[in-house]
Amino acid sequence: MEIFIKMFIILKKMRHAFTIIEILVSVIIISGSIIYALKIYSQNHAQIIYISERNKHTLQDSLFLAEETIKYHQNKKTAYDLVNNIFNVQNSKTKEYLKEIYRTFYIPETIQLQINTNQKPKATINEIIIKNHYSASYFHFKINTF
Repeated sequence: MEIFIKMFIILKKMRHAFTIIEILVSVIIISGSIIYALKIYSQNHAQIIYISERNKHTLQDSLFLAEETIKYHQNKKTAYDLVNNIFNVQNSKTKEYLKEIYRTFYIPETIQLQINTNQKPKATINEIIIKNHYSASYFHFKINTF
């Protein structure tokens, strides 16, 4: 019996390492935190892709915001249709690229802005809603009298 007591005392003094259960618990905790971090990363990555695509389409939308756009209510037009009238595009690569970009327009009724009937300034406001995968809304302001 005395040998067991001595052995027990020696084992108690020598216990400086972790047990297998402690190691398993720590691995489970660490893997849970890594999974949570990867989930946050994947959500942020999807949002970053959405925002960058949205910004790219917003830049392309600027091709469609000429003054004549207002007359294309519920029409689908390519960027080439609108830009060629203004710039007379000659380069064939540019033509093909502009023909691939298209948008559908929705133009609500024009808003006439004036404070009183006899006071100035008077302005016209047109909303241009460009529909596509990343729809957007723009406003065209025109001052009629100043």
